[in-house]
Amino acid sequence: MRVGILTYHFPPEPAFIPGSLAEELAARGHEVRVLTGFPDYPGGHGYPGWRQRWRHQSHSERLAVRRVPRLTGGDPSVRARMASWLSFAASAATIGRGHLAGLDALYVHQLPPTTFAAVGLLRLLGGVPTLLHVQDVYPELTGAQAANPWAGRVAAATRRLYRRADVVAVAAPAMGDLVVAGGAEAARVRLVLNWTDERLFRPAEPTPAARQLVRGDGRCAVMHAGTIGSRHGLETAVRAAAPLRGTMDLVLVGSGPDEARVRGLAAELGAGNVRFVARRSPLEMADLYAAADYQLVSLRDLPELRATVPGKLQAAFSCAAPVVASAGGDTVQIVERARAGLSCPPEDWAALADRFWLAATIPPPARREMGRRGREAYQRDMSLRAGVDRVEHLLHEAIDQRRASGPQRHPG
Repeated sequence: MRVGILTYHFPPEPAFIPGSLAEELAARGHEVRVLTGFPDYPGGHGYPGWRQRWRHQSHSERLAVRRVPRLTGGDPSVRARMASWLSFAASAATIGRGHLAGLDALYVHQLPPTTFAAVGLLRLLGGVPTLLHVQDVYPELTGAQAANPWAGRVAAATRRLYRRADVVAVAAPAMGDLVVAGGAEAARVRLVLNWTDERLFRPAEPTPAARQLVRGDGRCAVMHAGTIGSRHGLETAVRAAAPLRGTMDLVLVGSGPDEARVRGLAAELGAGNVRFVARRSPLEMADLYAAADYQLVSLRDLPELRATVPGKLQAAFSCAAPVVASAGGDTVQIVERARAGLSCPPEDWAALADRFWLAATIPPPARREMGRRGREAYQRDMSLRAGVDRVEHLLHEAIDQRRASGPQRHPG
């Protein structure tokens, strides 16, 4: 096939899903054309050595990446974000019609920044069969909050995009209900779970240095790796670990906007078994995962997070690491279905303390068996190969649906 990929972020940004998808489709013999912006994530500032210009295209044997300018500057305000999104849409419309002409199918990596560009391009490209892969559904774009003029514009564009796509893929099972509520036709919604970077996250034997960093004095170590942010509710984990001094350690690897508050709570509770480790290189993470006994997957009790599968779950499963999940909805269901760890409701510190205590009492062979089952579930349902197989199948399905229904199937 001749496949187009529209994505707001693309490597060298940490945009692993569209980047690995493009490479894998090209490796399978498809002609792949990517339309994206110049790298500026996560800080909002252009990367050193990258100068925005109109004529920037890179080629490999079957992969062409065309970058278009967009407004940047690191301003986190809603107005600035919208300006960046709209500037990307204008640039994509200017360049995209030529770069993406003659496609057999278009894959759209759907985040709010991509929405306006996708709506405009689909209007220009006419009847190109389209697979929309929704990565997140933001509550601020729906309901009463969408009365905000900016959010209202994004919500309206998102509804048009849901209606226009031939197939709408979602990255978590319960997300399907949210996109249907947002305007997608239920019969066209499919599931494609995200994968992880299998070159980095894989089963490993821990080095002595990793053991010393993670395990401390040898107690059961439950590790949380990644951002310490508002979605993760790590205050609950600190409260749960504090009564278990002498039984287990909670090791928080990373940093984020809530780090100071979480550190303050640990100090207030005298939780000496809660340890903070600075952000590490991705190249070190498989080693650290192997040194810990469990990986903590923690999400707050928010409606949108019940329809979310955080990337750290795929990373843990890929590393054959057993999981303690303090979450709701899809995350817990996947852990329980795979029998790959322990789970409890979100933001319930007493329930999580019970899971921590139980985790510490489970013998190592049983922990390894949990990890093995998680690894099997990853390879079957979440791996790069499984995900790209699914995307490839859905691209063909989008083509077949468009042929069957004609070019006017999804107007506007």
